[in-house]
Amino acid sequence: MMDMRERRIWLRDMAAAAVAMSAMPWSWAQAYPNKPVKILVGAAPGGPSDFLARAFADAAAASLGQPFVVDNKPGAVGALAAGLAAKAGGDGYTLMSGAPTAMVNAPHLLAKLDYDPEKDFLPVTMLGAGAFTLSVHPSLPVNNVAELIALAKAKPNSLNYGSGGTGSAGHFCMEAFAAHTGIEMTHVPYRGDQPAMVDLLAGQVQLMFSAPNVAKPLMSSGKLKVIAVSSKERMASLPSVPAVHETAPGFENLGWIMLFANQGTPVAVLDALAKVWAQAKTQAGLKAKLDEFGMFPPAQYSTRESLQTFLKLERDRTRDLVRKLGIKPS
Repeated sequence: MMDMRERRIWLRDMAAAAVAMSAMPWSWAQAYPNKPVKILVGAAPGGPSDFLARAFADAAAASLGQPFVVDNKPGAVGALAAGLAAKAGGDGYTLMSGAPTAMVNAPHLLAKLDYDPEKDFLPVTMLGAGAFTLSVHPSLPVNNVAELIALAKAKPNSLNYGSGGTGSAGHFCMEAFAAHTGIEMTHVPYRGDQPAMVDLLAGQVQLMFSAPNVAKPLMSSGKLKVIAVSSKERMASLPSVPAVHETAPGFENLGWIMLFANQGTPVAVLDALAKVWAQAKTQAGLKAKLDEFGMFPPAQYSTRESLQTFLKLERDRTRDLVRKLGIKPS
């Protein structure tokens, strides 16, 4: 049993230890980063995930004083990169630029998944979110959403739509549109959006949802008719193109890219990373690029709590859609 002197020494030492422990996260975060940070991207260079990851990397390197290195690991709808990121630990030195394919859809598409999007990752910030464009081949006798719905209802399953593959963003967006408007069409999956777009231009399929930066120049040249966007508001870069919501109230489907960190990453580090993007996205040059891509992040998703809520809604919506379509993991 301790005497009074030993007890005072023990209490002093415990108090000092408590103070030291309480200071650790702040001190550690103050030093972050003290070495290069890796950002994994589950897609090849050139797409939205890659563009936004590189924009964030440039902003973070300038703000935090260490290199942020983008590492492209395409494969398995982004699950390859997510699996590698999940194994990296929660020290903030490996991040993930994640799209819905890897962070929401993958558990419904792949039987073997070596990560859990909900349990392994934390959203840091919304790098970008925007509408898809609904494009139709010029030979299709429709010029707006109302005419498309009427044609599809008159001839169920006669329209073929292309996508970048089963479970891709374009596939799920079109099926959500079909369910919302009560129409039936035939899905033609491709190995990526580019071959699907090639066949749309050739008239092998009649319509598809695609990224605005892909559809916009084809619209300008008359090779495609862009009849709608999938956001509730019209896009600033395509002001003459109505939203689906204007004809079919309540419809909205956004493509998004978030920056994710591993569970266990200190809150101060998450805050530092989020602050980088909050400042960078308001700079004129980057804001103009985000607007051009139609990927400026909505203001309502500016906190981690709002991102968690958004992800839950996305996961619930996707689960219901997958059940409706009867998709089984393979």
